Amino acid sequence: MQLNKQLLNGEERRVLPEKVLQFGTGVLLRGLPDYFIDKANKAGIFNGRIVMIKSTDKGNTDAYQQQDNLYTHCIQGIMQGRRVEEYIVNASISRVLSAAAEWEGILACAASPDMEIVISNTTEVGITLSDDDVHAAPPASFPGKLLAFLLRRYQHFKGDPDKGMIIIPTELIPDNGTKLKNILLELARRNQLGELFMQWLTAANHICNSLVDRIVPGALPAAAHAAVEQQLGYEDKLMIMSEPYALWAIETDNETVRKKLAFYQTDGSVVLAPDINVFRELKLRLLNGTHTLSCGLAALAGFDTVKDAMEDAAMESCISALMKHEIVPAITDVAIREDAALRFAGSVLDRFRNPYIEHRWLSITMQYTSKMKMRVIPVLQRHYQRYEEVPALMALGFAAYLLFMRDGNATDDHAGYFKEKWQRLEPAVLVQTVLKDAALWGTDLTVLTGFAHAVTVMLGALLNEGAVSLIRRVSEETTIA
Repeated sequence: MQLNKQLLNGEERRVLPEKVLQFGTGVLLRGLPDYFIDKANKAGIFNGRIVMIKSTDKGNTDAYQQQDNLYTHCIQGIMQGRRVEEYIVNASISRVLSAAAEWEGILACAASPDMEIVISNTTEVGITLSDDDVHAAPPASFPGKLLAFLLRRYQHFKGDPDKGMIIIPTELIPDNGTKLKNILLELARRNQLGELFMQWLTAANHICNSLVDRIVPGALPAAAHAAVEQQLGYEDKLMIMSEPYALWAIETDNETVRKKLAFYQTDGSVVLAPDINVFRELKLRLLNGTHTLSCGLAALAGFDTVKDAMEDAAMESCISALMKHEIVPAITDVAIREDAALRFAGSVLDRFRNPYIEHRWLSITMQYTSKMKMRVIPVLQRHYQRYEEVPALMALGFAAYLLFMRDGNATDDHAGYFKEKWQRLEPAVLVQTVLKDAALWGTDLTVLTGFAHAVTVMLGALLNEGAVSLIRRVSEETTIA
């Protein structure tokens, strides 16, 4: 039996108005915003469904039609130390339209008074400015398509200031809403859409910065997929899985926006706040920064995945201590309280332990150098500003990074730089040379008292005794709070 509306109870089959236009069919959208909307609908709070826009020519929408736009969302992982396994049939999607084949149908949605929200995830390159023709059918870019939709809505409702949209991009770039707004305004100018439309675009529409955080690998492995289908008693070609942790932080202080985004009331993981930088900083430093400082060491020690490393007591001890004893003290201030940072750190450790997710360390080493510069160097500097002492585990992570780069990292733009340095310099000289390179880091890291020496010692230990032995030794010397 295939998943379809006949399997659902009456509550889930209710006909709800289409309130959301969603650009993108990817698993992140289905596993995060669509999850929250479905949850709110089932609680009788939001009461609106999603028109999903397929923007690319790849694949088709047959599975959606065959399954009445339903899909199973498997939530699997660790939360607060306990294993979580939950299966939800998501009924939030009303229909799926192809931008290439059904563009006029998409524009027709602009005439609906029920439409209030636009959500997007078109990858990071989706929010870029191009010389797009908004009168094309369809425009080439996501901003072009969105602007064409807004223009049609403006025309249909004759510039009614109450008929603007709440637009929430979820693309993983800082200030995504601000960047999208600036692109829309410039694209409107280039297309000569008129001053009155420009005023409506600015005043009537709310374009919000947002931050999303949830690992959504998408399809389960074939064997796991088949096992879940057997357990549930139906076939589902659209089944996805995600971890339990979820965050959708939306930047707004507008009361009208809050009322229309009523789905936030059903889940504390949706946060509406006038400033979401705190959430971005926690994620960037504690999750991304810990990944970056650990990936080289874990790879050198022979760990394939993050969960493999967390199953090793010594490696887990080092990762936990790095996060709680060095990164948390460096980032806490008036904006980020220590208790909040430690809670977030605990949730990150649960996520790292997730036995259902195959997150490979080698994938994390992609563009290793730029990640070190963006995620790690600011924390290292803040640690010195606050404590004026060497953070030993950061020094270990930096040493492992240097050794990992010795044989060249094809996914790093600076691979040639490090290969050349390793070919002609002794380790101690290499450490001094690389740390001093302000062109690489934006600053001279040798001015951090004792840091170059600590990195040199750690690098020597990695070369002489190996990563596994060093991890065990460091773990024994580290006390977890």
